[in-house]
Amino acid sequence: MHIYDVVIVGAGPVGLATANGLRDRGIENILVLDQTRAFRRVGQGVDILPNGLKALKCLSKEAYEEVIKTAITNTKPGNSSQSSPKWFVRDLQGKQIRSIALNFDEWVKNYSEGRISVAWFDLQTALRNLIPEEQVKANHRCIDVAFDEEKKYVRVDCLCDTTTENNPYAHWESEAQNKQVQSQDISKNINQNINKNTESVEKKSFRAKLVIAADGINSTVRKVLYRDTNHQVFSRPEYSGYAAIICSEIANVPDEIQTEIRDKFLQNAPIVSITQDKNLRESDCEQPSRMMLLSRKPGQFTYIVHIPVDLNELQENYRIEVTLNELEKSNFPNAIKELVRLSKPENMQHRTYYIHRATVSDSLPFPDTANLHTDNHSTNLQPPWYKDKVVLVGDAAHGMPPFAAQGVNQGLEDALIIAELVGKIADSNQLNDENAIREAFEKYENIRRPVMEYIQKITMTGLNYSSNQQELDKYNQQIFARDLEQVVEALKS
Repeated sequence: MHIYDVVIVGAGPVGLATANGLRDRGIENILVLDQTRAFRRVGQGVDILPNGLKALKCLSKEAYEEVIKTAITNTKPGNSSQSSPKWFVRDLQGKQIRSIALNFDEWVKNYSEGRISVAWFDLQTALRNLIPEEQVKANHRCIDVAFDEEKKYVRVDCLCDTTTENNPYAHWESEAQNKQVQSQDISKNINQNINKNTESVEKKSFRAKLVIAADGINSTVRKVLYRDTNHQVFSRPEYSGYAAIICSEIANVPDEIQTEIRDKFLQNAPIVSITQDKNLRESDCEQPSRMMLLSRKPGQFTYIVHIPVDLNELQENYRIEVTLNELEKSNFPNAIKELVRLSKPENMQHRTYYIHRATVSDSLPFPDTANLHTDNHSTNLQPPWYKDKVVLVGDAAHGMPPFAAQGVNQGLEDALIIAELVGKIADSNQLNDENAIREAFEKYENIRRPVMEYIQKITMTGLNYSSNQQELDKYNQQIFARDLEQVVEALKS
């Protein structure tokens, strides 16, 4: 069997960005595997913020340019002459907490890089089209990774069939699809699939000098790494305590409710977020309930509500009651609660949010990522993101709720650091050197884990919904204004 230099498990944006970064560094003997039966238009919109675009540009300028082309029109570069669109965040009385510019060039002025919105599939396609077709294989669902006795290579086992494994940790559930996530035995389902004696199932294996797992928050590779170890409890993601409830369409809203929502909250904008100002909440250690409200045409509304909720409550198909209870606790106005009461169950879905915590310590300041010669950070509270010649990146390492819009962006930063370190090993002809690989993976984790601890803290406490400009400026400078080119140069030294 052919031995690849690198096999990447997962052909989402992070896995494909990593592949592009490796190819730009001269590592072309690679393979990307994904469980999807075929690449098709799935997924929602993604915001790629300055830190994500900086990482992508350092990874591959060609990939950066192709991704920029896919941006939604009003977020593309060069739209400065148009009226700059903004996303407004308002408190429960309709007062503006803050506004978020959606114009690319306005972000460049502040952080030397822009911001774009792009459809997830368009992002995936732009990155995939830069890689030779034969190096990206769909319908290859990873079921196991194993090390040969001499640890010369890693074997990746896959199933090729016409079925797909349900991912209970990263999808929207409707009434008909509602399942008891906690009771599912995924490993049992995998074993049943392996033992199917049908012509539709074929098992394939690939060998690689090292494996990069970008297979999402429900990572099979993560399960394998922690299987039969003291870290097995971390093999699956932890429920974050938060869920999203969406209603795709509400019509026939009474005129007085429409008027209040339009005049107090939307205020001529097509979309607005409504929440209690973080500075006015009784607790500053948790994410506030909030509603993202859209009006695509007069009299019709769509909303997404993010709420803290017990996982079992969502399994009882009481989405409207659960949402109203949480909005009542947070003192949302009657007009918003009435909008929820008018929702039809058949138009509603929910998604529970999970997290792989990146905790390093109880209190750790944001690290100076340009200085790569600091002492190793203790990771005794969480298992390492690597084992032997296998490493986790993106959501497989540190998946989290999307509240700070940093999931893909932090994944792109992972991809940059891993690509740079693996490229350096390859230049030294050390892809067969177990010690060199381990040292590279340790350096990757020591750089990335403290950053992720900070990001997760911000994500889970709702800083982005605060009017405290000093706190926001600190966050923006530490995340968006970082010089990732300097980080790359330090890695090369």
